[in-house]
Amino acid sequence: MASIFTQIVQGEIPCEKIFETDEEIAFLDIMPSAKGHTLVIPKLEVIKLEELPESLAISLMRTLQTVATAVSKAFDGI
Repeated sequence: MASIFTQIVQGEIPCEKIFETDEEIAFLDIMPSAKGHTLVIPKLEVIKLEELPESLAISLMRTLQTVATAVSKAFDGI
């Protein structure tokens, strides 16, 4: 059975998507611990992060930095 994250990637579960590439998706957490709390996940389902191919891990980190910069700018001072 697909994880909740795979179901989000496949559009089976709705999300408030804020950024997407061919390899990753970023969306707002439904139970945020802070304003702007955003999840950035690879579209490829893996059990452990270390199972993610290196090229996708690098891409994920680039996307994470892009999203983190945007969230920081949007919520600066909040």
